Amino acid sequence: MVDFQLRRRVGMVGAGGIARSHLPAWLSLGADVVVYSEAGADALVAECGGGTVVGSLDEVLAASDIVDIVTPTPTHRELAERALRAGKDVVCEKPLGRSAEDARALASLAADLGRQLYPGHVVRFFPEYAAMHQAVVDGTIGAPAVARFTRTGSFPTWAEWFSDEAQSGGVVLDLMIHDLDIARWVMGEVTEVYATASRGRSESGAEVSVADAVLTHASGAISNVRAVWGAPGTTFWTSFHVAGDGGVLRFDTRDEKSFRLDRGASAAAGAMLPDLGFVESPYLTELREFAEAFAGGPVPRVSAHDGFIAVRLALAVLESIERGAAVAFEEVAS
Repeated sequence: MVDFQLRRRVGMVGAGGIARSHLPAWLSLGADVVVYSEAGADALVAECGGGTVVGSLDEVLAASDIVDIVTPTPTHRELAERALRAGKDVVCEKPLGRSAEDARALASLAADLGRQLYPGHVVRFFPEYAAMHQAVVDGTIGAPAVARFTRTGSFPTWAEWFSDEAQSGGVVLDLMIHDLDIARWVMGEVTEVYATASRGRSESGAEVSVADAVLTHASGAISNVRAVWGAPGTTFWTSFHVAGDGGVLRFDTRDEKSFRLDRGASAAAGAMLPDLGFVESPYLTELREFAEAFAGGPVPRVSAHDGFIAVRLALAVLESIERGAAVAFEEVAS
């Protein structure tokens, strides 16, 4: 393992919900963290038991080697550009940008400046999803043919900007993007997107939003992706079902068993992969991997290009919803 102590000064920008997962992870890694936010920084530092509050982005840039951007989506490009141009390596929460141009500009700028930039696609670091990806790579289920990914939770009422699709991109760009990224990571390049969506209010008057997408992959495989922002009190849960010509991989957070391998009625029926219960926060796993890369270690499992493609996929879903028709998709360089 690369010694992270070589690069231990981290500047966090933002103090919202996701910051409460990032700051403890950085502190666990032994980082000296400064935090800047227009609101909530003092409460965040007090809650997490570490970090130093500063009063401006300039102070963050002066005090850090790594900048971690955990702010609302519309601010990502400006903040990341400031950090990159100041010579910092950057972690940026997903989505990498509100538009494809934003995401492309950041990836290109990082490459031009020789800086590292990684998007916060944390689902790749959840052990069940990582194990599923490796099982597919290893050929455990043969050639993957059909996959289904689901992600459901309460409508995010804690910040008004989520309800403004011009800022957040709605349930597709903020929530579904996780599984669009996973579908591409596991099933390969996407060639076509077809999607539908509905947005309304529950019986109690609470805002709800549902989107469904069908991705056609270059291999001919199909992925079905569903994202739901439900009424307040909706239990957060996720699932996947990945089927190949040699077996099926299943996972559902509502099940007692977190990960199962089903090969059908063969001698291996009922076989399971090892217990993959959490041994640490996936946010810690993610930020450790980024930190090691910043210190000269291996390339992480997610790249700025992956973040750019995930944004493009989400926007293709939104385009298909608006047009009511399938949208051709082609991978392009960032």
